[in-house]
This record gives sequence, structure tokens and C-alpha cells, in this order.
Amino acid sequence: MSNRATASIPPGIEASSSNPLSDSPEKPDTSNRAYGKSVGLLTIGVGLTGIFTYAYFLIASHDLSAASYGEITVLWSAVFITVSTLYRPVDQLLSRSIAEHVERGETDVGPVRVAAKIQGCLALGFAVLALIFKGPLENGLLEGNETLYWVFFSSVLFYAASYYARGYLAGHQQFGLFTTLILSESVFRTLFAALVAFGLLSGQSWVAVGIVAAPLLSLMVVPMAITRRSRREAEERARIAEQRGQRAEDTDEEEREARDEFSLAHGAGFVGSVFLIMFSEQVFLNAGPLVVSSVEGAAAAGFIFNVLMIARAPLQLFQAVSTSILPHLTALHSSREPGSEVQFHRSVRMVLLGIGAFTAFTALVVVIAGPKLMEIAFSDKGFAYDRLGLLLVTAGMGLYLAAVTINQACLAQGQARRASMRWISCAGFFLIWTLLPFIGDANLRVEIGFALTALILLASLYVIYLKPKGIEEDIPVEGSSEAIEAKLAGLEDQTL
Repeated sequence: MSNRATASIPPGIEASSSNPLSDSPEKPDTSNRAYGKSVGLLTIGVGLTGIFTYAYFLIASHDLSAASYGEITVLWSAVFITVSTLYRPVDQLLSRSIAEHVERGETDVGPVRVAAKIQGCLALGFAVLALIFKGPLENGLLEGNETLYWVFFSSVLFYAASYYARGYLAGHQQFGLFTTLILSESVFRTLFAALVAFGLLSGQSWVAVGIVAAPLLSLMVVPMAITRRSRREAEERARIAEQRGQRAEDTDEEEREARDEFSLAHGAGFVGSVFLIMFSEQVFLNAGPLVVSSVEGAAAAGFIFNVLMIARAPLQLFQAVSTSILPHLTALHSSREPGSEVQFHRSVRMVLLGIGAFTAFTALVVVIAGPKLMEIAFSDKGFAYDRLGLLLVTAGMGLYLAAVTINQACLAQGQARRASMRWISCAGFFLIWTLLPFIGDANLRVEIGFALTALILLASLYVIYLKPKGIEEDIPVEGSSEAIEAKLAGLEDQTL
């Protein structure tokens, strides 16, 4: 039975009512072990990605002038804020919906095609707007550098395909290829900076080309993955059709029904909700330095940017967990296996305990040598890093990572719209908090605001996680096949 019909049932009720022995299921435990291995693989991959990305900027900073290097950092920020906000919703849509369909034994043709249409529309919309505003982007953001503008333009378009591939691979839980994709991006990008360093290429333009070449070249791994999976799925459909005594036309009809069931409106609704979440995330991570810059100048903004790196760096590594946990939780939530819902919540608790341990360790390091380590990493440049501010951001980091974890659980439960409302409300609260000068020190205001907002966000998302509610398109229409299926399943439960 589809979980859509039971979306309003509190967590754990389905598992406990359907099987009293659900605390020790075999299949979910195996799934958890596989998930643990996936997290380990992704953590290593993302860690190496971070190292290569750091190497890219290290090489660029030594080979380019201060002004040219500054333009590269602006280009990088513009590209990744744009693609993270614009394309990650489709990445999440694919990741969740494919995992759900695969767990139910259904074809993924519906979500794959709908996500492709949405991603194509987003990329086309960006291209039109970027061409319309070419002047302001090139002359204002990129200091009149036409080459950097076209790198920005092309990079954002190529990343549409890259993020689509990430969602496809994550949904099918092909985390080996997923890791290869993101790692190859950073390797190819760094390669261009290295070629400039060795004198084989020359100038800022070739360093910038690495940003656009990375997503393009890394996509070489995708056709191989999709071709192999498509061949396996075709063979599996043929085998199932043979077992059922069906003709090939019958299985094709099932695919068409699955495609029609997953509508464009359904996919667009999810993408719109996650878009609000991604936008809110950028507000949390980037509004602080911008507000401080407007109040106290660029130098002070650089200081608070460095302090917030305590949250940014772990969030980069945490992408390994957040990427893998969504399809994992979706599969458990959609599973008919006894004990799946128990394992769903156990997986969430496992990640939260890991975040708590990591936050406690980071806080201990900050207490012992936080200010000194910040000076070594970023140089003091006249700033004094105080332990209180660093501890506030450390606490905010832990709360924020926990909120991201609970958010993925809410998405797996089909609560994207409710979650997005909490995110955008908290983003608005954070902006108001940082803008109102009721605390004179703007840096301290941002530090307190980040921790406080993360706490409010976590608490509000946790309420949704504990009490998921059905949304309109998740409730079967009276007389539909899903409604009939839900009623029949209810009758079966009553006779057991």
C-alpha cells in the first residue's frame, strides 16, 4: 500500500501495528548497513573534493594578482550560489522520487521525464535572464570582464546537467558513480589552475575556464551509468512480463500509467518548495557578511565570513550525509517491509548522534585553541577572534546540521511544502535580526542570530517530523485506484 494513504499517521504507528516483531527486521538492517557504507564512501569523496577545491584556490592565489584572484572568487561565488539555489531542488526531486518508485517496484520513467522538463525550463529561464542582464552582470558583478561573464553563463548551464545527474545517481543509490562525478569535477577544475602554474597555459582566463570545464568533463561518467541501468531495467521488465504472461505492450502501458501518475504539477510543487529551502540556506550563509559589510565595511565582512567558515566547512562535508540520507529514508518510508518505519527513525537518530558528537568535539577545540587556530588559518589582519563568538557559531553549526537532517526526513515523509514555509520564515527572522541594531556589535549580532535561528529552525522542523500530515495531492481521490487500494489494505489489516 502506498504511504500516501497513511501520511497523517504518526511516526512508528505503521510499523508497530503491522508487526509486533518489527524491532528486528532483516531487510531494513541490511539497508542501514549499506547506507553506512555509502556515507563512508561519500564522506571520503566529498573530503577529497574539498581538498582539490582548496588546491584550486591556493594555486590561483599564487599565480594571479590580488585583483585577478578576487575576480575569480566572485565568479566562483556567483556560479555556486546560482546553481545551488536553482538546480538542487531538481536534484532533490530526482533523489526522493526515484528512490520511492524503485522501492515500490515501479518504473522511474515518470520522475525522470518530469525532472528533465523542469530542469530544462530552469536552465532556459536562466539563459534568457542572463542574456537580458548581460550588461549589469558583466560590468557590475564581474568588473567588465567579458570572458568571466561567458564562463559564468556557460558554467550555470552545464551544471544543470551535472545536478540532474547527481539526483539520478543518488535516487538509484549509485553512490560510487556519484562520488566519481563530484570528485572528477574538482579534479578537472584544479587541473586548469595547475596547467597555468606550470606555464602550459597562461592568465586568469584559463584559470576561470576550469570552472566551466569541470561540470562538462565530469559528465563523461553519466552515459555509462544510465546506459547500464537502462539495459538492466529493460531486461528486468522483460523477465517480469514473461513471468506474468504479459506482452511487451502491456508493460509499456504500465510505464505510461506510471509516467502519467507522476505529473508535472506534482514535480513542480516539490521543486518550488525545495527552491525556497535552498534560497533560505543561502540567506543563512551569506546574509551575515553582506549586512556587516553595509554597516561596518568590507574588512569587517571578511572577519565574519571567516568566523562563519566554522559552519560552512562542516556543511560542505555534510553534503555526503544529506545527499545519501534522502533516498535512504524515502526507501524506508515507502517500504512495505515490517520494521521499515522503525529503521527510518533509527537512521535519523544515528545521524543526529553523530552531529552531536562532532559539535561537542569542535566546541572543545574552540575552547582550547579556537582564536589561535583562526589566526593561523586566516591571519589576524587586525581582528581578534573571541571564544564566545566562535562558540556561538559552533553551536549554530550543530543545530543547523541537525535541522538539515530533520529536513531531509521531512522531505522523505512528503512534507516539502510545510518544511519550506518554516525555512523561509526563519530566513526572514534572521534577516530582521541582523538588520535591526539592537545589539551594537554587528558581528556579535550575526553570531547570536545564526545560533538562535538554527535553534528555531530545528524545533519547527522537528514538529513536522513528529507529526507529518497529508497534503492535498498525497490524499487519494475518492474512487481512484489509490483510494480503492487503501481501502482494501485497510480491510486486510482488520482481518489479520
